[in-house]
Amino acid sequence: MKKVSLLLLLVVSTMSFQACSDKKEKSSDSVENAENANDAKEKEGAGAGTGQTEDTNEFAVKAANGGLLEVELGRLAQQKAQNKEVKDFGAMMVMDHSKANDEMKALATTKNITLPTALGEDEQKHVNELTKLSGAEFDRKYVSLMVDDHKEDIDLFRKAAEDNKTDADVKAFAVKTLPTLQKHLEHITALDKRLN
Repeated sequence: MKKVSLLLLLVVSTMSFQACSDKKEKSSDSVENAENANDAKEKEGAGAGTGQTEDTNEFAVKAANGGLLEVELGRLAQQKAQNKEVKDFGAMMVMDHSKANDEMKALATTKNITLPTALGEDEQKHVNELTKLSGAEFDRKYVSLMVDDHKEDIDLFRKAAEDNKTDADVKAFAVKTLPTLQKHLEHITALDKRLN
């Protein structure tokens, strides 16, 4: 009887360990899952040619995640902003970043790059934080976040545009998109000065 109980305990422990191990492989963070999928393809790619370089994958995942954030927060700004200019900027974010997101998805499909399908956990925190705000408080926080976010986006896209390790088509996407991001930063920086 002790042997059966011990064996049963061993089997249950092994199954529990396996379940925990499986959970590590598949995270609830869409960005992390995309990165893991691309890492696996990159490793396969050495012999099979199915993956892109780390630089290309990293740019694509970050650009897609940033684009998702811009669209989500743009929609929120259209609903919650008090200032008409903030609402209009939000509408521009939805339009411009939806277009860029669609281009990135098409490009990723041809390059066998997995993109996040939902916001990463860090970006979702920004959405959750802004959802709780309204009026002028929302406007100030949204505008401030957009200034910071567009500075980061420009750095990301500029690096990809100048990086010789980035896939040529992905690099061309970065070069093409960079002027729009710079226009957004100029617009939101001027709006930030008027609001603060």
